[in-house]
Amino acid sequence: MAVRMTVEDLHAFLAEHFPQVGDDFTVEEVGARRIRVRLHVTEKNLRPGGTVSGPSIFALADVSIYLAVLAMIGPEALAVTTNCSIDFMRKPAAATDLIAEARLLKLGRVLAVGDVLIRSDGGTEPVARASLTYSIPPAK
Repeated sequence: MAVRMTVEDLHAFLAEHFPQVGDDFTVEEVGARRIRVRLHVTEKNLRPGGTVSGPSIFALADVSIYLAVLAMIGPEALAVTTNCSIDFMRKPAAATDLIAEARLLKLGRVLAVGDVLIRSDGGTEPVARASLTYSIPPAK
C-alpha cells in the first residue's frame, strides 16, 4: 500500500483541522505504515517536578497513530480512537522534546491497529509504549 499523504500534506491537515494543537507536533518522517512525530515540549506539557505530563505523552501517541492512518488512507478527519493502552516506563528527560516512532500493525477497511514507542530526544530507552486502535469511517 502506497503512502497517500506526505509530511507536508499531514502538516497542512493538522493546521486546517486541528489549529489548536497543530504547532505542538512536527511530522519528521512518513513511510509505508510508519511515521515519526516530534512533540515540541513547552511549559504547558510539564507537570510538577519538571517532567512531561502523562496526558502530553498520550497525545503524542494518539496523534502519531492518527497521522500514520491518514498517511495511508488519505485525509479523513473522522477517523477516531476506539482503544488505547499505554505503559509509562520511565521518566522523560526534563523539558526535552519527545519523539514517537509509530507503526501500523493492521490497516483494514474499518479498523487500524498500531503501536508507538516514545523516547526523549537523544535518548535510547523508551519512556512510554502505547497500543492504539482506530475506527475508519466507511468510504463515501
